[in-house]
Amino acid sequence: MNHRSITRLLTISAVAILTHVLTAFPAAAADTHRHDGHAAVLKLNQGAKWQTDAPLRTGMETIRQAVGQAIADVHSHRFDAAHSRSLAETVNKQVGYIVQNCKLQPEADDVLHAIIADIGQSVDVISAGSAPTEREQGVVRLARTLDDYAAHFDHPGWKGLDTRH
Repeated sequence: MNHRSITRLLTISAVAILTHVLTAFPAAAADTHRHDGHAAVLKLNQGAKWQTDAPLRTGMETIRQAVGQAIADVHSHRFDAAHSRSLAETVNKQVGYIVQNCKLQPEADDVLHAIIADIGQSVDVISAGSAPTEREQGVVRLARTLDDYAAHFDHPGWKGLDTRH
């Protein structure tokens, strides 16, 4: 086999492998997405709230404090892009802490994943919102997600946030 034939064979092989990898990856990602979407639903534990652990309570309290300050900034028309970035950073850091340290029973973990997905969507709105009203709507949505958390998890001493002007 000459040099040209070897180069051509290697090129064809590389293209075949790359094509296989690129077509297989979306299928794997879609399967993961279906699994995640299937498990993450808001529901109670036979009519009762799910139990929490210390890492979950710590992370959610920190998020609640940050959102409470953001709501105050929204009400006083001071919630600007810098505040938006700071809130998103704080929330993302706490979600990471919760995911790494929280140990719940599988059914409660599924419900928590629904809450975390909603938190992530709210943070996306807060981060991507170019207009102040979009960022403010993201803060209100995030506060409502914290209400969902409180409605589904037993978190002693939890205080909701007032989103009314």
